Amino acid sequence: MTSQVGGGRVSSRARAIPEATVARLAVYLRVLSGLEGRGEHPGSTISSTELALSAGVNSAKLRKDLSFLGSYGIRGVGYDVATLTDQISHTLGAHRAHRVALVGLGNLGQALAGYPGFSGRGFVISALFDADPERIGRDVAGLRIEDVHDARAICRLTGVTIGVIATPASAAQQVADILVGAGIRSILNFSPGVLNVPDDVEVRHVDLSLELQILAFHEAHRTPAAASAAGQLPAQSSGQLAGPVPGQAAASGAIAPARHPGRLPAAVAVRS
Repeated sequence: MTSQVGGGRVSSRARAIPEATVARLAVYLRVLSGLEGRGEHPGSTISSTELALSAGVNSAKLRKDLSFLGSYGIRGVGYDVATLTDQISHTLGAHRAHRVALVGLGNLGQALAGYPGFSGRGFVISALFDADPERIGRDVAGLRIEDVHDARAICRLTGVTIGVIATPASAAQQVADILVGAGIRSILNFSPGVLNVPDDVEVRHVDLSLELQILAFHEAHRTPAAASAAGQLPAQSSGQLAGPVPGQAAASGAIAPARHPGRLPAAVAVRS
């Protein structure tokens, strides 16, 4: 068994293309597909500088990434848009449809089930599963929610190859076991925690709370000047500012709380 944590697998399996490059290739494909969808660069080329800028990377990194595909472009001309799109699509397996099973039809699961961006990238939500009797039998995004205990048979019957877990953490491992038992070897997990799966199963982990915590870290370490520029106020108590208003004496001789350079005061709780 191999543990899954963070964005990828802790494994000794070597990849011909580095994981980070695979992730960037997906971004390049999104950019190129967007150009074709908007009718830009029809039947023409795109420079490495333009593609790199649109993808948020530097030109040298982009050229290195594309070299894994054997695509080097033409000096002074760039890359043929249609050819490069086809190369990346085949490398990522995006040239054919993938049937997806979604387990967990809470708020997040229902949002994922109705997300139109999946079909546009070749991912077809083909089966929905839940363990809640009140949800089983309901229709979401045109599909009937089935009992998760029937997932093995249904996934094999419908040819599902990718599983998405959007259940509470307490149920995630059991769901992963069911999906693996159904022959699924690719899983996208939205539940926090670690999944134990066989070595031939690939798991991608998306922890939304972790991503928010990382953003909170950067927000907490903003300088007071940056926070002010962003329109934020320091912590307040009973509707009063933390210190005296510039140009006025502090009421009753009160001394304003000391500020720590580079650190914002604690946030004020907001009632929902």
